[in-house]
Amino acid sequence: MTAVPSNPALPLRWRRACLAGLAALLSACASAPAPADKSIAGPGGAPVAVSIERPAVATGPVVVLQSGLGDGRAPWATVAQQLAARHTVFSYDRPGYGDSASVAGPRDPCSVAAELHQLLQSAGLPPPYLLVGHSLGGLYQHAFARLYPQDVAGVLLLDPTHPDHLVSLKATSPALAGTVQVMRSVLFGAAARREFDDQAICRERLIGPPPQPLPTRLLVSTRRAPLEEGAFADMLDRLRDDWLLLTGAARVERVPDAGHYLQTDQPARVVAAIDALASPKPSPTGAVK
Repeated sequence: MTAVPSNPALPLRWRRACLAGLAALLSACASAPAPADKSIAGPGGAPVAVSIERPAVATGPVVVLQSGLGDGRAPWATVAQQLAARHTVFSYDRPGYGDSASVAGPRDPCSVAAELHQLLQSAGLPPPYLLVGHSLGGLYQHAFARLYPQDVAGVLLLDPTHPDHLVSLKATSPALAGTVQVMRSVLFGAAARREFDDQAICRERLIGPPPQPLPTRLLVSTRRAPLEEGAFADMLDRLRDDWLLLTGAARVERVPDAGHYLQTDQPARVVAAIDALASPKPSPTGAVK
């Protein structure tokens, strides 16, 4: 699912319309930026705002949180707080969002994943990583897992944007696709427009069965806005099922009473999924589930 970033100058009625009508396509008028804990050098030396939570005793992989289109770290605040007692947790504002400077160059999923990999090294956080991604951030974490499988302990995707989302939207719901393009021109900031436009650039590296399957869970929303019904809903269900092929996940886990922002609507469910992936339980035969 691709999201519409915020524009605080818009009248409240427009922001509410955005939330009600296009929440699954857009990150529904994104949250205010979180204050930066620190800045580290990103692409070309540009400062990137990051938050790093370190428990007194950290075990297991580093939990890496990636937001959707238009969002900084703020939507992860509750989840990060609940994880901080037992996990090292990394979140950040992608370049052009929040307190992070804009950068030149492509903003496709593979480029964003490579950028994140570099940032984790610069932050002094060695692998393994448990990748958690929401919306377009889910596509970015999927790209990371394809590019650096040796560094990944597991993947949790929350309503992820499928590599073929835009192509499928244009084919099944052309009128809605046109509306999204208008929203892109009117509501998106510069960084969000670039990410939106570049999201399919490295598609060929992200489709098909995974060369190296990783422990993966797929959580999806169950609350839909009126514009998300009909052909669009059928498309979403089809793409959600295809994520099973792309990742090797066992099933699509539908979260009751959750809209597109599962991490704010049902943070306990998200935290429980992260804990389970971070500490897999052995089966009676000795294999790890």
